[in-house]
Amino acid sequence: MSEEQAADVRALVEQMAKALVESPGEVSVTLEDSLLELRVAPADLGKVIGKQGRTARSMRSIVSAAGVKQNKRFQLEIVE
Repeated sequence: MSEEQAADVRALVEQMAKALVESPGEVSVTLEDSLLELRVAPADLGKVIGKQGRTARSMRSIVSAAGVKQNKRFQLEIVE
């Protein structure tokens, strides 16, 4: 898999998170190997996780589907 394809998945996570939060300027996504780390403002953490973790689970499903298309398994971690 090329670096460009991995960057596309990183950009996808960043775009989804920015659409959910009140402070999109504080959203950052880092990609190391196959681990995506999503960081948001502390006040926006609940919005990214969602009720009973549903939003986070949905984001992980989308990331997983994008990885299948590229024959790579990604892991999304939401960091405080």
